[in-house]
Amino acid sequence: MDDGQAVEIFKALSNQTRVRILQMLREPAVYFSPQIHITKEDGFDGGVCVSDIRSKTGISQSTTSQYLSILQQSGLVEMKRIGQWTYYRRNEETIKQFERYIGSHL
Repeated sequence: MDDGQAVEIFKALSNQTRVRILQMLREPAVYFSPQIHITKEDGFDGGVCVSDIRSKTGISQSTTSQYLSILQQSGLVEMKRIGQWTYYRRNEETIKQFERYIGSHL
């Protein structure tokens, strides 16, 4: 991870609601109801529908989408469309890289 990528992640984490979304996505089974439209064949375990994320955060649909887009652009979450639904989950590899970056650069 380079400094530019790290800065984008720091920007994404500069909002309490975005941090909360990442915290909830860490344990989706604890915070969200089962995602009935995802099957094993979809290969997106841990994905949570945007509408469920919106319900838990209590913010508007447009703001939820904007926040998820920022998290995706920074690499902290991954997105997949399944049918008419859009699902997000944490990108654990990027989070591990960011953790190593902080440990070695700050």
